[in-house]
Amino acid sequence: MENYKKEFIEFMVDCGVLRFGDFVTKSGRQTPFFVNTGFYRTGAQLRRLGEYYAEAINNSFGTDFDVLFGPAYKGIPLSVAAAIAISEKYGADIRYCSNRKEVKDHGDTGILLGSPINDGDKVVIIEDVTTAGTSIQETLPIIKAQGDVSPIGLVVSVDRMERGQGEKSALQEIEETYGLKTTAIVTMAEVVEHLYNREYKGKIIIDDARKADIDAYYEKYGVK
Repeated sequence: MENYKKEFIEFMVDCGVLRFGDFVTKSGRQTPFFVNTGFYRTGAQLRRLGEYYAEAINNSFGTDFDVLFGPAYKGIPLSVAAAIAISEKYGADIRYCSNRKEVKDHGDTGILLGSPINDGDKVVIIEDVTTAGTSIQETLPIIKAQGDVSPIGLVVSVDRMERGQGEKSALQEIEETYGLKTTAIVTMAEVVEHLYNREYKGKIIIDDARKADIDAYYEKYGVK
């Protein structure tokens, strides 16, 4: 596993973004782990987060695209932080764009925040995490309504590696249904590999009992 992936896993733990316990996902699944990017709250944290996203984006898509689109609301800071990091790390001036939940009818009007999306633009979508792939169904129509544009990919922070609407993983379904290439900074398999029975800052974060809970979750919701 690459060092930046190990660093990112520990970074999520430090920020309280990756948590273990009893949670319910947006899709209604009870889960023993949860990723909440709303807990990135400081400038230093967002700077590092943007750098991790930038590395994952460059590894999968390079910098030959025009717009980084972050769906409201959590995608707004993600798109800004990653666009800044791409500029600093790779010298590419990618535009950022997000949507508003309500259309603005005065001043800077419309549904978009940040850069407009123009005909011919290549767009990469940035999200926090995809569980069942439901959010992409809301995002793509917004992007395609802007003109003759080509969404080319989706990047998330963590691939939860579970089924979407059918028997395949959510990211696999997105690739096949929408023709989007998908990537993640890390997968949950990598998270477990790095943290299982390994002491980090004096604690075992994934012990045998927690590992058993994770295994049981994947037995129910994992890809068969």
